[in-house]
Amino acid sequence: MGQPLNESGDLIPAQQMYEACRIIAQHIKYLGNMQWDFSKLHAMDIDPKFIGLVESYLSSVLNSDSRHKGWKLPETTLAFPWIVRMFPDAHYIHWVRDPRDVVLAQHGTDNLNDFGVNYELTDNVRRRRAISWKYQTQIICATPPPPRMITIRFEDFVLRQKDTLQELEQFLGFPLEAIDVSPASVGRYRQDQDEHYFDFLSQDMIRLGYITEQETTP
Repeated sequence: MGQPLNESGDLIPAQQMYEACRIIAQHIKYLGNMQWDFSKLHAMDIDPKFIGLVESYLSSVLNSDSRHKGWKLPETTLAFPWIVRMFPDAHYIHWVRDPRDVVLAQHGTDNLNDFGVNYELTDNVRRRRAISWKYQTQIICATPPPPRMITIRFEDFVLRQKDTLQELEQFLGFPLEAIDVSPASVGRYRQDQDEHYFDFLSQDMIRLGYITEQETTP
């Protein structure tokens, strides 16, 4: 997974990938009402600066002679359309989490504007986080899926780790080890008294199985 890694297993330092995210964002058009047009990314040539930054960031991975190699960095999602085109044969694990829990804590992508993404700015921190979750969901859905990709819910990994590991092992083709997880990390929003649900997330939450169409007040 490259080196060095932080405690979360992210490949650091990540400034070059962050800058690559800002380059790809220049070609994404904001349509308003939390909708973006990613179509240009699939037809145009990938910016050589983007390629150089990504290859430099991943140098410890790309130069490794390990049989199984890859990397983890949440911000990679912001560059997903061009990452897929650079590495079409890679195995992609799309890791998702209930946005009602996501908005409770700080993340590096809380303000998309930091990565050059246009959106309707708001002083509501939780709304910013919800918009970021929606954007990242949209950019994944708008990208032609690579041949090898799987979506894994954080909640399933925590509450059904054995079954989820078996699913991942079948996908990846090699054994994985269980790790310690905390069930308390799932559903934290249930003890939260502030705003943690936003209507514009509903359709994606239904698609991912976090709510049903019959739930009007999640």
